[in-house]
Amino acid sequence: MKRKTIVLKNHESRELTVERIVALPIHLVWEGWTEPKHITKWWGPKGWVTTVYEMDVRPEGVWRYSLKSNDRSGEEAFCRAVYEEVEAPYKLVYTDSFADKQWNVVSNSEMLTSVLFQEVNGGTHISIVTRFATSEQLDHAEAMGMIEGFSDAFDRLEEYSETLREGTMDTIISKDGTQIAYKKQGNGPALIIISSAAADHQDTTSLAEHLTSHFTVYNYDRRGRGQSSDTAPYAVEREVEDIDALIENAGGKACLFGSSSGAVLALEAASLLGNRVVKLYLYEPPFIINDSRKPVPANYVHQLNALIDAGKRSEAVEYFASEALGIPAEFIEYMKADPSWNKMESLAHTLAYDGLIMGSTQSGQPLPPSRWTIDAPTLIITGENSEPLFHDAAKALVQLLPNAIIQTLAGQDHSAAIMAPDVLSKTVIDFELS
Repeated sequence: MKRKTIVLKNHESRELTVERIVALPIHLVWEGWTEPKHITKWWGPKGWVTTVYEMDVRPEGVWRYSLKSNDRSGEEAFCRAVYEEVEAPYKLVYTDSFADKQWNVVSNSEMLTSVLFQEVNGGTHISIVTRFATSEQLDHAEAMGMIEGFSDAFDRLEEYSETLREGTMDTIISKDGTQIAYKKQGNGPALIIISSAAADHQDTTSLAEHLTSHFTVYNYDRRGRGQSSDTAPYAVEREVEDIDALIENAGGKACLFGSSSGAVLALEAASLLGNRVVKLYLYEPPFIINDSRKPVPANYVHQLNALIDAGKRSEAVEYFASEALGIPAEFIEYMKADPSWNKMESLAHTLAYDGLIMGSTQSGQPLPPSRWTIDAPTLIITGENSEPLFHDAAKALVQLLPNAIIQTLAGQDHSAAIMAPDVLSKTVIDFELS
């Protein structure tokens, strides 16, 4: 059944608002609205084809596209938008303009557009608010069919929903009611992949695929990320309960693979869940146990939460990159220019979670000798080219675990889980078979 489109017109504010509830979860609506491969399938009025030439979804990023009629007229309109605000998955603000074929903006055609997404029962409420320079421009846009065009686009989005849903993951419910989304693939012993800070299941998709030759892999979104929900207040024990729910789904026993801070969460889970965790694979837990680099500030988690509470998501990511990752300021500026910065911003509220998982283990002091009680066979993996702190951390950890060994991967660094999934997966499988 087609849902009703609501239209509000306000001459005083020169705004036209077009609203609709679509039967899709908010994360899929966001993907449909911000990824060229999707938006070309539904954007624009019926009978028109959208071509995207550029779509850089971040503040000051540019979206260049055209709308072409598929009737005999072949009429084509070129548009150029510049993003002003991007708050995934809730808000997009951009200045949209008509342009000529050389992408020069047509004078007096600018429109400020805000697209707001809100989770509601039955799907996502979408509100498109367009503000015009004059009331006359508003009336002209209405006369030219803007309302009908947006209504058609909503219809087309709902028709395209099945394609978007193909990316939907399976879900389980954790002990506190949080919905945890996961992808299950492969055959063999169950292995759960635990992602690092500022990452979700998409970042370990290739690693998961390589591991399926020997394992039944559960690649999941940690709470607050991707397609998983979140429940306040946060506690590390809640994340362990999420892993326990996945283990139960897998038959009651599983191996755990964790990268970076995800490796420390794997340690926590193995310590609390006992023999339900049969093997551990830990890639470079980022402990700072000496003066190999400066420690993370004692008020790190508090500062992250303060930035998030103030709506400063980009600043929170920058603080994480500087203080937790130890990346120099000049390199952070280059990172901001990469589209991946937007994704990290969307996950910024979870950075404090990883800070709580790390606890005092990045203070420059020795590891607490009694923090983890683990008997499961454990492989601690490091990259040959990684910073000394990771090698020092591995050596310190292997002294605390009775059934652990270290293996170093030639030519690799801290990014191996993403950049060298074939090498890393072979190491894990070889240990499993040994």
